[in-house]
Amino acid sequence: MLSDLITILWAPFLMCLVLTGIHAYLGVHVLAREVVFVDIAMAQIAALGATVAFLLGHDIDQWQSYAYSLAATLLGALVLAITRSRRRTVSQEAVIGIVYAVSSAAAVLVADRAAHGAEQVRTMLVGNLLAVRPFEVGKVFVLYALVGLMHWFCRRPFLLISEDPRAAFDAGWRVRLWDFLFYASFGVVVASSVRIAGVLLVFSYLIVPALAGVMLGGTVAARLLIGWTFGTAVSVIGMVASAALDLPTGATVVCAFGVTLIAFWIATRVSRRLAALGTAPPAPARHR
Repeated sequence: MLSDLITILWAPFLMCLVLTGIHAYLGVHVLAREVVFVDIAMAQIAALGATVAFLLGHDIDQWQSYAYSLAATLLGALVLAITRSRRRTVSQEAVIGIVYAVSSAAAVLVADRAAHGAEQVRTMLVGNLLAVRPFEVGKVFVLYALVGLMHWFCRRPFLLISEDPRAAFDAGWRVRLWDFLFYASFGVVVASSVRIAGVLLVFSYLIVPALAGVMLGGTVAARLLIGWTFGTAVSVIGMVASAALDLPTGATVVCAFGVTLIAFWIATRVSRRLAALGTAPPAPARHR
């Protein structure tokens, strides 16, 4: 029984580790930019592209589906880069919300015209992790490693624009161009992830591990290490719970992220309260 579970789950688990590696890093940027919902918006755009491909007769596993998803996310990256302004007269979160709403509605309209369109929409929401094969894990790992390498070489402008965009403008950086490069690489990752894990799980891997890192503060490197550790632990919890309770893997991991984050937040607050009590000066003695 145990050997059968290992045979079924080891490739999906490795894929979860790959997703944790790239998405926790991107999540640090997303939280610093205060555009939390950009991932779910980009994921929904990618899902719209895949749904259009499905309407035209291409299965989700075919390269045409990925091409449509990637083209859609690159268009989304262009919109997000153009709407960046030095004076934030309009919140970029508002633009992201509009993009998400329109792409979601468009996906519903397209799916309505396709046979089994409702099943396609469901697949794009929760993915199909159990169908992952070792070759696909390796292919996605190489793609994400190349994206990570690009971010390493571009780390200075990317981090500066994420953490202090005003300083980036003042320093003469071409912020909109760098924004497009950031969101385009983001789109490459999301277009690949959504086909495997679905919109909801991709959003969870992006935001929750990075948020766990922010809770403990520290440097970017410390936040990344915490996020990677947290994402790996939750992947194990979610996979085991899915197998033990016979539940859909993607939805189970998403719920595990939520429950574990709440427990992590409570533990953090309690530990800080205890530390504060331990360092508090003793009360002065009363003299009669």
